[in-house]
Amino acid sequence: MEIVRKISLFVLPLIVFLVAVIILLGKKNYFSSFLKGAKSGVKGAASLLPSMCALIVSVSMFVSSGAEKVISSFLSPFFDFIGVPSGLFPLILLRPFSGSASLATFDEIITRYGVDSLVGICASVIMASSDTVIYVICMYFSTTKIRKTRHAMPIALFVSIFCVFLSCIISRIFLNMI
Repeated sequence: MEIVRKISLFVLPLIVFLVAVIILLGKKNYFSSFLKGAKSGVKGAASLLPSMCALIVSVSMFVSSGAEKVISSFLSPFFDFIGVPSGLFPLILLRPFSGSASLATFDEIITRYGVDSLVGICASVIMASSDTVIYVICMYFSTTKIRKTRHAMPIALFVSIFCVFLSCIISRIFLNMI
């Protein structure tokens, strides 16, 4: 184990050194390739800006207006019936839209219920097994200029909902509640 630790100390500096040698001794102009890639990256980031702004504003309005709490209280009896704890609703509603809002909601759930509770473990599994579906679809499709997204959103939302139910089942198995 000690030899692996000593070898790992030198791997990254060795890789950086080898890349520098390849760049210096190579026949190709790597710096111009780097600048060309950086230029296209800046253009791509600039094209994403309107979509990012719209998404951030809409998520902020959704949370600030209280719509999240109204929807959560309305759906609470149904999800309690099927085995999804009602403390997960803010996370379930925000996770497809915003990573930062869902991370703040996750922190609130852990603070309120604890890390070893059913709600805390379910929230942890949801955060690890799902992604910000709407954000990813908006960003990828706007960058690649794909306009025909007929099946992408319904399938992605179905998978997101499936992740919620499966994570609750896995959490119950983990806590020996099934």
